[in-house]
Amino acid sequence: MNKEKLYIYDTTLRDGQQTHGIQFSTDDKINISKLIDMLGVDFIEGGWPGANPTDSEFFASVPKLNATMTAFGMTKRDGRSAENDEVLAAVINAGTTSVCLVGKTYDFHVTKALGISLPNNIVNISKSIEHIVAKGREAIFDAEHFFDGYQANPNYALDCLHAAYSSGSRWIVLCDTNGGTLPSKIYQITQEVIKSGIPGSSLGIHCHNDTENAIAGSLAAIDAGVRQVQGTINGLGERCGNTNLISLIPTLLLKEPYKSKFSLGIGEENLLELTKTSRLLDDILNRVSNTHSAYVGSSAFAHKAGLHASAILKDPSTYEHIDPGLVGNDRIIPMSNQAGQSNLKKRLSDAGIEGFEKASLSRLLDTVKENEDRGYSYDTAQASFELLALKELGKLPIFFKVVRYRVTVERRQNKIGDFVTLSEAVVVVNIGDEKKLSVSESMDEVGSDRGPINALSRALAKDLGSYQSAIDDMRLVDFKVRITSGGTEAVTRVIIDCVDQSGTRWSTVGVSPNIVDASFEALLDAINWKLIKENCKV
Repeated sequence: MNKEKLYIYDTTLRDGQQTHGIQFSTDDKINISKLIDMLGVDFIEGGWPGANPTDSEFFASVPKLNATMTAFGMTKRDGRSAENDEVLAAVINAGTTSVCLVGKTYDFHVTKALGISLPNNIVNISKSIEHIVAKGREAIFDAEHFFDGYQANPNYALDCLHAAYSSGSRWIVLCDTNGGTLPSKIYQITQEVIKSGIPGSSLGIHCHNDTENAIAGSLAAIDAGVRQVQGTINGLGERCGNTNLISLIPTLLLKEPYKSKFSLGIGEENLLELTKTSRLLDDILNRVSNTHSAYVGSSAFAHKAGLHASAILKDPSTYEHIDPGLVGNDRIIPMSNQAGQSNLKKRLSDAGIEGFEKASLSRLLDTVKENEDRGYSYDTAQASFELLALKELGKLPIFFKVVRYRVTVERRQNKIGDFVTLSEAVVVVNIGDEKKLSVSESMDEVGSDRGPINALSRALAKDLGSYQSAIDDMRLVDFKVRITSGGTEAVTRVIIDCVDQSGTRWSTVGVSPNIVDASFEALLDAINWKLIKENCKV
């Protein structure tokens, strides 16, 4: 059976840039374009040349890519020719082989937003597309607010589409710009567009996610006949975002009927990079990845309940819709107070911890549940769980002992008379027969206090004698605090994430009514886990 070609059009660099709180630099756009290209998409929309300096600089330095780079702009303005519209000229001068122009197809927007007549808008669409085609470029027409426009005035909305199509536009993209059209309506209207004379092989779909239906709407349009689908990495976009290509691509490649029907030009080797691509983009944007993202989230294949974990060990398909390895992700069997011995065995096996018999497994499970009743959470603190298991086995090495520690916070006047806050920590440890005392002040380069926990962390990791080289590359990258119970007896849970030079990341937990004590416990676990992984000897 010959498969139909389905084109993937990425608009992360343009529509994704409209995400609230995100601002791409030129270097960001270059790096992201390379990242997207590795997925094997057909089109990458680079932005709107001339609209801002960043986009103009990007098009002047576009890297060599396999995907077709596309410049975005709008149809010519009323009252001037396409040849004399400088906004349109800037888009053409970007030098891309493909040009996407957005135009109005909703009569309300034509008369209210543009303030022009309905016939003039159609002329502007036609002349703009003709100009693009005359320049030897592939023309794409983004029919803005199309589904809303069609429901208000179907004849006019279709006239706009046919004006672009008859003028030579290779693609007519149906846009659910406000994200309010439900999938069933998208399917129905798309079929009516095809019946009007524009073939599905020339139609695309562009959905926004304002009703959490962007992917469903895109699939409905594909079912109806469109053969180009637009979206962004991680669903970036204005308001609630766009169709998330990170979820859509594996759905099209791994799920029926799409798997058998379509060719995407994206192979198994590309799919293996999916999780990495999603998380690298978040890193570039300095965002925390959504752990519950479909396919690629760190919790997407996490099995917490003991019943689930037991079945997973027998056959992963019992509770997984795909093999997580297909998208570069991993299965996780978390440790929690809902855990059974199946979870426990799997976690211990993954950590390389052997030697547990049935009785000791039962004791460890009881200890985990008792600790979680006190406020601990081993769900996301694998390193602390491993240390707890080693302790239960009597195999936990004692590299050093903490004799005492103290943290003070004080306000003092600086040289110009302003009051500043200073945190200072003192930690005393015994390493064998040797006593070590470390002091640290938590100040940054400009003399600002970075807090008592920072001072404590720096003091603890300042001098561990012969073990120091093993922790020199260790960095604390995340610090989370939660009050697990209220009132005057409130318990504080602290979870910290650390990373080393190799990229290994681990999490530990501490619990106490005192946030400093809870933090210190988590820090101690983090250092001890690192020393074990570095094969340090007692």
